[in-house]
Amino acid sequence: MTNGPLLIDFEDGNTPSPADAPPVADISPQGQAMQTVATLAARPRSRLWAWLWRSLGAVLTFLIGVALWTFVEDMIARSPLLGWAAMLLIGVFLILCLALLIRELAALNRLARVDRLQHEAAQVLAENDLSRARNFAAKLAAFYKGREDTAWGRARLEEGAAQAFDADTVMILAEDTLLAPLDAAATREVEAAARQVATVTALVPLAFADVLAALTANIRMIRRIAEIYGGRSGTFGAWRLTRAVVTHLVATGAVAVGDDLIGSVGGGTILAKVSRRFGEGVVNGALTARVGVAAIEVCRPLPFGTGRRPRVTRLVQRALTGLFDRSAP
Repeated sequence: MTNGPLLIDFEDGNTPSPADAPPVADISPQGQAMQTVATLAARPRSRLWAWLWRSLGAVLTFLIGVALWTFVEDMIARSPLLGWAAMLLIGVFLILCLALLIRELAALNRLARVDRLQHEAAQVLAENDLSRARNFAAKLAAFYKGREDTAWGRARLEEGAAQAFDADTVMILAEDTLLAPLDAAATREVEAAARQVATVTALVPLAFADVLAALTANIRMIRRIAEIYGGRSGTFGAWRLTRAVVTHLVATGAVAVGDDLIGSVGGGTILAKVSRRFGEGVVNGALTARVGVAAIEVCRPLPFGTGRRPRVTRLVQRALTGLFDRSAP
């Protein structure tokens, strides 16, 4: 045994080169949960499958109706009192179903009103027409009529619009007085959803748990944002909004993972190296914030003015501050 250096002599001259080493696998977080949610929500629907499910629903409804009618007839034949009681219960159930259907239709109509307001606001901004701006301000105030949290803003908007001398002033006034409190509430919902998705991704190692958490948190966030801006989306409207928002994000490439997502939190890069789960949590939280900003733009009846659009980086910083330790070694 010698304490000197160990020399290995390659007699055939085939000395290994570092260039021949296999590449190191990329372990950077990719936000797989949010990527999966975006893929599922933005998947194009097949008309054939849509009609298949509709026909299946019609057949099941017909069969259930016939079965209930037969049941009630048999019950009346056996015991008139029990038969009429069963008919009363079925009638109450049908009335509740009709009420839910009317509520869903009203919610869809509310979303359509938001779309019309957005279209009219874009035309007013493009034409810079003072009379149309004042008309839009009146429609916007009427849209939020009956909400106590907008009473002060509606009063200031109606007063200021009558004294304004140009369309831009009216639109800025609408943002400052009526929509600013709603924007603040919507951004809080985005921060809460981003925090929840990041926490579940980082701390729950179960398979598909992060995907389920991201899906439920994003649907709940979009629904709450719609309610804040007066959309009252309802069940079907919420899913419609979710598809519209995520489809827009996929089309524009906004769900792609970039360096800004990891770097959006001060210690994000360090966390990605220390723990892949923490890095995934940061990325999924940032992607959730992007979805939230897109949902605000979809549900807000007035487009954002210059410099007023919420910044994803700022939202993620506020949402994840204190959630992950930035001073990780």
